[in-house]
Amino acid sequence: MDTLTESAAATASTPAAASPAAALRKLYFLRFAFAAAWAALLLTTAGTLTTAGPLTTLTAVLLVAYPLFDVGCAVADLRSARPEGRPVRGLYVNAALSTLTAAGLAVAATSGIPAVLRVWGAWAITAGLVQLAVGVARRGLGGQWAMIASGGISTLAGASFIAQAGGADASLGALAGYAFLGGVFFLVSALRLGRTGGAAKG
Repeated sequence: MDTLTESAAATASTPAAASPAAALRKLYFLRFAFAAAWAALLLTTAGTLTTAGPLTTLTAVLLVAYPLFDVGCAVADLRSARPEGRPVRGLYVNAALSTLTAAGLAVAATSGIPAVLRVWGAWAITAGLVQLAVGVARRGLGGQWAMIASGGISTLAGASFIAQAGGADASLGALAGYAFLGGVFFLVSALRLGRTGGAAKG
């Protein structure tokens, strides 16, 4: 569900953390807005596609744009994390996975919906596992429920995408719901940052 690697609660509870907390809050709002708009656009094209054959150019562009946007967000998050000394390993892994996924989707789009679902499913599983592992490892910091829940859901959703790819009813519609739900997690985190000012709470 994309990787919510740098949780809202990961920032320190000191006044000095206000700036990175504000940057994360803006980033999370942006991610929610993008996910919602992307999901709506994908739904407008998904219904016109058939299981066999390559995807339309618009759909292919939309699919590749999603992981590329994730890479851009990871880079923006890295820039705010480094000066504060926050962990960045998960962000590097996220960026690498999303870059590989964008390339894989560009190729899969020429084959059809099943190939796209398999690539997207593999991304959702690996990114979800990374997100889940980071959330569990940092649960002592508090406020990691959103990361853990999102990572777990992403892993399960990825498995379902791969399973759907082998069926006769393979469709890209589920990807829209997946993206929107991921955006909701970012929205929740952004709202929590607004209430807590970046303080690490449960």
